[in-house]
Amino acid sequence: MAIVTMQAGAQLPEAIEPVEAPFDMPQPVRPSFPDRSLSISKTGARQGKMATKAIQKAIDRIAGQGGGTVVVPEGKWLTGRIELKSNVNLRVERGAELHFSGNVDDYQPAVLTRNEGIDLYSMGAMVYANGAENIAVTGGGKLIAPEYDCELTRRMDKGISDSICRVPLADRVFDGSNGADIFMPVFFGPVNCRNILVEGVTFERSIFWNIVPVYCENTIIRGVTVSSHGHGRTDGIDIDSSVNSLIEYTTLDCGDDCFTLKAGRGNDGVNRARPTENVVIRHCTVKRGVGGITIGSETAGMVRNVYATDVTMEAPKFPIYIKTRRPRGGGCDNIWLEKLHIKSCSGTAINFDMLGSRRWVGNLADRLPARPIGKLTPKFANLTFKDVTIDECKTLINAKGLPEQPIENLTLDNVKAPTMRMTLQDVGKITIK
Repeated sequence: MAIVTMQAGAQLPEAIEPVEAPFDMPQPVRPSFPDRSLSISKTGARQGKMATKAIQKAIDRIAGQGGGTVVVPEGKWLTGRIELKSNVNLRVERGAELHFSGNVDDYQPAVLTRNEGIDLYSMGAMVYANGAENIAVTGGGKLIAPEYDCELTRRMDKGISDSICRVPLADRVFDGSNGADIFMPVFFGPVNCRNILVEGVTFERSIFWNIVPVYCENTIIRGVTVSSHGHGRTDGIDIDSSVNSLIEYTTLDCGDDCFTLKAGRGNDGVNRARPTENVVIRHCTVKRGVGGITIGSETAGMVRNVYATDVTMEAPKFPIYIKTRRPRGGGCDNIWLEKLHIKSCSGTAINFDMLGSRRWVGNLADRLPARPIGKLTPKFANLTFKDVTIDECKTLINAKGLPEQPIENLTLDNVKAPTMRMTLQDVGKITIK
């Protein structure tokens, strides 16, 4: 099994190789930008002072001229939320650091976002975009989140309830007014965008999820480093109800799930019916995290056509993690993971959990009685794990399906591990080659 993931310090290939996958996948095309640039220092940004307005002024000016590149030069720059506009590349130069505020006021007004699969209005993202085309965050610099003990984390939500789905979207506003809780900003969060590039940058010390395209099309993430290990809820990359995504030469070291695929939650997600599909993950590395390659737990719009190859995992808890809960709906179909090298894991190497825990769904987490199959019954089927080498694990597979909807068509082809210990519960056809 050949592993060609990019080593630390290696040069990122300039060209994007053609994508080969066991399904029809549109070839990714990186967005291009007019040969026009503007440094944030030219619009008033000064080191040591809040530069939000100056950075946004540079973005708006370049966008108004038809597009180009906004340059963040070497140095340390302080900012709140910034919003990308169509045809703008935000280039964070090597040696440049964008330090983001931890104050709620610096992420106003509330904007459309999605939190754990449910659409609402709140803090959005530290780098945000909505309805834009041809946008990018590039360069060799760093985006650095605030210290974890900040106003954003002190006022963060304590967990979203499915009952919010009964409230009209326009009334789901959590702007922090009158001291109320807020839903924290992700690091980079485009919504309803097309033709997105994230390349070469490092996301450091995040306080919540890192790279989260929602309802997006044609996303390329390459040569990116995420360093968020140490705090929970700091997913690396969450592709959420988005189509045609390529992730390559990227290294994730996270406090939660790493490469994660989602598609909405419960009635909200089922009714919107926006899948995540056509996703390719290749030449990547997982250092630490809960799930290495994760599907769920929000899958209401379906996750389908996912291909991962040439991925090295150093020490995630569950290298392959497929999860949902009974009321969440959707599921996954046509998942193909191959040429994976798992060095160690503290949990199960391949972990399926369709039930969840009583803490979140009460007695729906109990296997029996079997429930009637309805629109919120998740279905997980047609998953292939091929050419997988596991150096160290205590259990190969722990799979808990649903008695009313077992996991179907699970194939293990040339999976090498120090143990073949398996626990299978409500699993239909399984093929081991």
